[in-house]
Amino acid sequence: MILTYIVVIILITLSALFSGLTLGLMGLDVYDVERKMRDGNKYAKKIYPLRVRGNLLLTSLLLGNVFVNAVLSVFLGSIAGGVVAGITATALIFIFGEIIPQATIPRYALRFGAATVPLVRGLIFILYPIVYPISLLLDKLLGKEAPNVYSHNELISIIAEHEDSKKSPLDADEERIVLGALKFSNKKINKTMTPRTVVVGVLKNEKLTQELIDKLVNSGFSRFPVYENETREKVVGLLPIRSLIGIEMKGAVSDINLLEVHMVDEQMPLDDVLNKFIKTHMQMFAVQDEFGSFAGIITVEDILEEIIQCEIIDENDKHHNMRKLARDKKNGKNKEK
Repeated sequence: MILTYIVVIILITLSALFSGLTLGLMGLDVYDVERKMRDGNKYAKKIYPLRVRGNLLLTSLLLGNVFVNAVLSVFLGSIAGGVVAGITATALIFIFGEIIPQATIPRYALRFGAATVPLVRGLIFILYPIVYPISLLLDKLLGKEAPNVYSHNELISIIAEHEDSKKSPLDADEERIVLGALKFSNKKINKTMTPRTVVVGVLKNEKLTQELIDKLVNSGFSRFPVYENETREKVVGLLPIRSLIGIEMKGAVSDINLLEVHMVDEQMPLDDVLNKFIKTHMQMFAVQDEFGSFAGIITVEDILEEIIQCEIIDENDKHHNMRKLARDKKNGKNKEK
């Protein structure tokens, strides 16, 4: 009788183990395990060879669990009669063979799974003639497991939740930059550019005077759009501040070697603009509206600010927010001193 009780305890333990491992190991995303393995996780390294053959692992654990539960019912029937044995077997399997292991093991799936790899390998070896054909059929019918693909909004939520966790290695600055990188490609130039109303520029035929040079130097900018005429609807080049160093006070702006100007549409996504900056090695583009008129300027710094979600202010900046300054000018509320 004592031996029977010992066997029952062993069977319940195996039932709990197979049940918990089925949920725990199969609940692990195989691509996530692979990433952890490449990052040097010792538990993932042990589990991956089993988890990558998901259908073989699943059929082995399920068959092992079903077999153990069936044998358990037989042994309990030898201890108690009919209805009592049925109720006892159901209660034991339900509580100790299902609920407890399935509520516990998945929480520590990697560590627990790695510790039981030898046992699972032994189970697969014993049941291989039965489970291999079944797993092979499932592989053919269902195909390879597909990786989880997340939308932009889902990735943003995942990163935000990850940073909020006390166990997360991410800090608030890293979260801000990563979220900015995910969001900036959906933004357009017209939401980021410096509007024409606050752009400091010069006319092509404007005379070079000390007053003009002082105005440009004191503006805090390093490049200035050069307008074709007073309508300021067409930009013909960019005037770099370095071109004014040691220049003689004669002639007009058009006599200076101007930088080539690249025009971009105000509806262009910021990621496309960044790629264009990289290809052209430029630091500033002139922006045109739907009618082809000059609408403002966009710089590499503007895009970097969108990515890091923070303004880059240096000692030469006169205004922290040029778009706000443009709105204030438009509304007649410019309070800049």
